[in-house]
Amino acid sequence: MTILLHSGHYKLIEKSGVGRAINHQMKALELNNIPYTTNKKDNYDVIHINTIFLESYLLSIRAKRKGKKVIYHAHSTEEDFKNSFLLSNQLAPLFKKWISKCYSSADLIVTPSFYSKELLDKYDLGKPIVAISNGIDLDFFKRNQEDANHFREMFHLSKEDKVIISVGLYIERKGIIDFVELAKRLPQYTFIWFGHTNLNAVPNEIRKAVETKLDNLIFAGYVTSDVLRQAYNGSDLFLFPTHEETEGIVLLEALAMKLPVLIRDIPIYHKWLVDGVNVYKANNIGQFQEKIIAILEKEVPSLVDIGYEVARERDLRTIGRQLAEMYGCTEQNEKTPNQN
Repeated sequence: MTILLHSGHYKLIEKSGVGRAINHQMKALELNNIPYTTNKKDNYDVIHINTIFLESYLLSIRAKRKGKKVIYHAHSTEEDFKNSFLLSNQLAPLFKKWISKCYSSADLIVTPSFYSKELLDKYDLGKPIVAISNGIDLDFFKRNQEDANHFREMFHLSKEDKVIISVGLYIERKGIIDFVELAKRLPQYTFIWFGHTNLNAVPNEIRKAVETKLDNLIFAGYVTSDVLRQAYNGSDLFLFPTHEETEGIVLLEALAMKLPVLIRDIPIYHKWLVDGVNVYKANNIGQFQEKIIAILEKEVPSLVDIGYEVARERDLRTIGRQLAEMYGCTEQNEKTPNQN
């Protein structure tokens, strides 16, 4: 059995979470010796589509006509489309209709978390839905003192500087406004945001936030995975103030790196991340401020070893086995585990 992993217009999404998820799929299949191709002209048995462009939807329709089994990866929901780009809230209902059309064209829908599965269940898509994590490459995301030193040198940080990082696009949903406000309130710490979005595509308040000038605030832009790993190694806290996610690959990366993690207390993380057990959580700017200080000044216990177990359970070797089972069941018209 050969899998076609398809991602139309990859260059447009390669720096996004979807792009990272696609790379994870390839690595997961390779680790499990599962034959796959990314060339739609090759022979294949099951097509796994990751993008929602018109070209991707039409490919799904054509594959079905040829008798191929189609799996559509639901990386996006209406909920995480909102509060992103200019006019995203106004366009959200249309976006929902389009992704519903794309996802419904498949034999099976796969999505990164049980939370996003619950959201999609309410869309009445008429197709079975299974939740499989995007996974984490534990071979790549490992602690390394040389990486930590390189990060500190790159950003001209002393050993005494306490550094808070976050990763994401310049969009409201990611919590970037709160990140900037916290930098204003906590000048004793250095705040670094990794990621980039064209500022012409975001609302005014986001542009103003990114253009904020503070001695302790750095917008580092998009960086490679190697540089990001160095940042995880060399920083003191991963702050993830996001308001909505379907999973959050960068969160898994931070947990894998045994970096202290502080996240917003939102529904997706209610069941598998527990405040004071494997991460710390906050509900508002005041709580974020208090908990940042408590974590960095070591007034609360370290949770990094327990947090690492969350990442370990989602190692790409495990994800590859789950994908293989999903492909096999779909090809044989059998029910996939945790399918509704």
